[in-house]
Amino acid sequence: MTEKEKMLNGFLYDTSDRELAEMRQKAHKLCKKYNDTFEDEEQKRNEIISELLPNLGEMTYLQGPIQFDYGIFTTFGKKCYANFNLIVLDCCQVKIGNNVLFGPNCTIATPVHPMYAEQRRVLEKSDGTIYDYEYAKPITIGDDCWLASNVTVCGGVKIGKGSVIGAGSVVTRDIPENVFAAGNPCRVIRKITKADLVDI
Repeated sequence: MTEKEKMLNGFLYDTSDRELAEMRQKAHKLCKKYNDTFEDEEQKRNEIISELLPNLGEMTYLQGPIQFDYGIFTTFGKKCYANFNLIVLDCCQVKIGNNVLFGPNCTIATPVHPMYAEQRRVLEKSDGTIYDYEYAKPITIGDDCWLASNVTVCGGVKIGKGSVIGAGSVVTRDIPENVFAAGNPCRVIRKITKADLVDI
């Protein structure tokens, strides 16, 4: 099993693996190029983002700046929007549904470092290469979710469709459908109902 296969399947993997390092470097360069464009450079931005995120749904817009570890392991549905400073550490599959909104400074983090200190230490190979072992857990965000400002979603979490995550929350466990959840750690506050409709 390659280090890439280990990473995508939730096993401990060597972060210094050459294939993975080259993939990360490519993604980081594309992020930098995207972040250096102006909003009115639509064609240029579209070309960059389509290379970085080949699984990007129609009419999905990422304001930028953005930062992805790989990009190719993240799927966005249609009509999503991400405000400033979206970070996606997609060392495992990240699946984002349709019509999902991200406030500023949201982080989607699939990597997990071992709890046991000896497994978490930085190591050095005989050739001087520095590396460590980590693993990753997938993240799924359902259709019609809204993650407000400064939300962090941790590896292994599923957020059910229609749910709203309050600002500053750290989501460490699954959130069911159609609820408002908030806090650190994030917990369900209440159901979302028709009483939440706002007059237009």
